[in-house]
Amino acid sequence: MGLYDVLVYVHVLAFVFWLGGDLGVAILGSAFRNRSKPLATRLEILRLLGVVDMGPRTAWVVMVPLSVTMVAVAGYWDLPNWALWLAWLVGAVWMGLTWSIHLMTGQSIVPQLKRIEFWLKLAITAFYAAIGITSLLGWGPLTESWLSQKAFVFAAIFGAAIMIDVAGRPVGPLLLAVIEKGSSDETEIPLRRAMDRARLWVWLTYALLLVIGFLGTVKPT
Repeated sequence: MGLYDVLVYVHVLAFVFWLGGDLGVAILGSAFRNRSKPLATRLEILRLLGVVDMGPRTAWVVMVPLSVTMVAVAGYWDLPNWALWLAWLVGAVWMGLTWSIHLMTGQSIVPQLKRIEFWLKLAITAFYAAIGITSLLGWGPLTESWLSQKAFVFAAIFGAAIMIDVAGRPVGPLLLAVIEKGSSDETEIPLRRAMDRARLWVWLTYALLLVIGFLGTVKPT
């Protein structure tokens, strides 16, 4: 058993936590939307949704330094050691932001942390998109077609996941209106519409995860 085998194992675990956790989030989200349940029950479901969602979010962060390390160890990309250290440093910073935002919910610093995380995710998206596009055009750095496609799809997953947060921004104020004014068509319908817009990007993320899983397993030429 070599280092690459261990990395593949961790990669599979991260993928399971990502896709499986997202399924749990989808189920809890559907349960929250059921207005026949008491509001207190629905809010508890929403709290659990936020906890479960940290599984996929954590796996997403881990995938970044892990993917860079895997292609280097496997010999697909000749990266210097400093580049690998940089990848793990970026992952550590992003992990810190992700968990700080979750644990410090409601504190005044959270909006600033979210802005920093947003720009960091955009930069990482551009990184994977550039690698995927240039490699697919034959300019490198990746020479394997399936790996180039995987990099591009990973960038698309980043884009879809970012849009989940963007589309979901109105959910917080609308949810607060439900809590303060009670459940009614006036408060629930706008909340439902905002959640539906975000769910479109959620389903796209699921589809792209299935695609990237296929590319990594089958490695089509």
